[in-house]
Formats: sequence, structure tokens, C-alpha cells
Amino acid sequence: MRIAVNTRLLQKGKLEGIGWFTFETLIRMTQNHPEHVFIFIFDRPYDPDFIFAENVIPVVIGPPARHPLLFYIWFDFQIPRVLKKYKADLFLSPDGYLSLRASVPQLAVIHDINFVHRPEDLPWLTAKYYNYFFPKFARIAKRIATVSFYSKEDIARSFKIDYDKIDVVYNGINQIFKPLLENEKTKIRKKYTGGCEYFLFVGALHPRKNIKGLLKAFDDFKSETGNNIKLVIVGGEMHKTGDIFETYEKLLFKNDVVFTGRVTTEDLHDIVGAALALTFVPFFEGFGIPVVEAMSAGVPVICSNTTSMPEVGGNAVVYADPMKIDQVTGAMVKLASDKELRKKLIEKGFEQKNKFSWDETAHLLWQSVKKALQ
Repeated sequence: MRIAVNTRLLQKGKLEGIGWFTFETLIRMTQNHPEHVFIFIFDRPYDPDFIFAENVIPVVIGPPARHPLLFYIWFDFQIPRVLKKYKADLFLSPDGYLSLRASVPQLAVIHDINFVHRPEDLPWLTAKYYNYFFPKFARIAKRIATVSFYSKEDIARSFKIDYDKIDVVYNGINQIFKPLLENEKTKIRKKYTGGCEYFLFVGALHPRKNIKGLLKAFDDFKSETGNNIKLVIVGGEMHKTGDIFETYEKLLFKNDVVFTGRVTTEDLHDIVGAALALTFVPFFEGFGIPVVEAMSAGVPVICSNTTSMPEVGGNAVVYADPMKIDQVTGAMVKLASDKELRKKLIEKGFEQKNKFSWDETAHLLWQSVKKALQ
């Protein structure tokens, strides 16, 4: 079998949510199935580290697809040529984009459809592209995989797709996330916050991540408690970040907020492991990898009570309504002051995180591949 894969998000040092999903599933699938050929299709020069096995054939085709017009050219004109040239039996797209002109079966991994519910969070043309093309992609796909039952129901309902056509393949956890020793935590806190404990946010700086609300909640937390706990925000800028920095400039305690930008996986492991708690309160999330990574690192979690979050967090987190700043503040106060609660959440988190593994994700995605070829 010859499986062509959209690997345009495999970029060295720039892996985020979908990029990590692509990396972790493909490294396992290619190595677990040496009897099949995988054609990795990149839209720019690739790093050799992403050629995971001898059964991988790398192909580079332009233009770099990072804009709606270039998406259209790349997927509807370039991809069909590669599929034909390499006699592909299937096109697998881990970021959900498909080719409307391809003649082979296609499997789309649609992680979530936040753009349907929150188009205002995206640049105008990008939102238009997603809302026009993704319903078409969902209909032409032989199968669809997604990362939570919430997203499965949302895709089926919003796009009027047969529920049974969609497979749930939960995200996994990077094995680097493990508890740190106290002396390690002290060293990391000195590096990032001058030795102070800190709440942590991990993710792209994007309106739907509700960083603006988190900043306000943290400011209220500081006003209420007067302690020296800080807030560390890890992630690169994405869309419409003006509001985030305007809010930051107005904070009473802005000197207690640390923006690190994008960091390496090793540094992220350190920053997560030394946190007092993860504060992850997005408006919309298809899964929420930082939640299970924090659990794996033995760090308690505050997260949203919306979309997929209760499915991922189970009974191992403190929930807050992301629309209500006072609830987020209250959760921070609660966690900062209650050591026993933190200990209990860490224990529950270790149990909850066992539901998620990249080995299982890769196995389930392979089952989707086989169904798409039936």
C-alpha cells in the first residue's frame, strides 16, 4: 500500500498542536508498518529528522501553503499530481485539508471546527476559506478522524456528516513530561520568575485561547491575595494579538507576567514541571494537549468547563467558565491557598492521563486508514 501524507506542518522547532499530532502518529505508523510505503509531501525543504524510516519517500512541492490562495493551489493542483505520479492508494491529511480534485480515497484529521463557532478570531479571508472548504472536505472524505467525542459530535452536526464516518483518536502525551524534583523546580523558577511560584499558560497567542481573560483574572488574583505568585505565558503569536497586549499594558501587576515566546520541548518540560498550576481557560478547544501534559508532569490544572475540556480533564481538574473572570480568579485563589487540593488533583491527574497515549493514537489512526481503504 502507498499512503501519501500531507506533512507540511512538520517544521523543525515549530511544532505546535497539529504538528505534534502529525509527528507522533507518523513516526509510529511508518515504523510499525514497514510493509507499506509512505510518501511525505512537504511544501518547503524538510529536516531529515522527519524521515522516520526507510519506507518514507519525501517529496517537496511548492508553493509554501500558508495563505488561503496558496492552500487552494497546493491542495487542488499540486497534490493530485503527486498522488498520480507516486500511484498513491490513499491521501492522509493530519491537518484536515483535502484535495477536491484528487481521485484516491482521502482521510482527513479534523481536530476541531472552532472557525464555525468563532470566525471573528481569524483573519477574514482565512475564516472564509475554512467555512467554505471544510464542509466540502468533510463530505468528500472517505473517513474523518478527530481528537475528541465533542469534536466528533460537532463535526457531524455542523457539517451534516454521518456520525459513523468519524473516528475518535485522542491526542497523546509527549513522554518527556514527568514530575520534577524540588531542587529542579527551584532552579527553573529562579531562571524564569526570580524564584517565585507561578501559574502557567501554554499555547499559541490566539483570541480563542482567552489569554486576555486570563490576564484580567490574574490581575484580580494578585489584588485579592497580595502574594508573590507570577503568571508565565508560553507560546508564539498567532492571530489578532493586539487585544492581548493592550490588556497586558493596563494590568496593575503586569510586572508579574512573563511572556517567554516559543520555547524548545526540553525548556517546555522544565517550565511545565515547575509550575504551581496550569491555567488553561480557552473559549473553544478540540482537545487541549497542555492539560494532559501538565497532569503527566504532576502539575494541577485549572481549565475551562466548555467544549472538549470536561472530556479531557475528567474529575482531575478545577473547572471555570472562561466567560466569567471571577470564576477563573476564584480557581486561582483556591489552588494557591489549598495545598491538599493541589495534592489531590495531582494524584487524580496521574490516573486521568493514563487514558491518553501516542501509541494508542497511532493505532487508532491506522484503523481509520484501513477503514478508508475498504
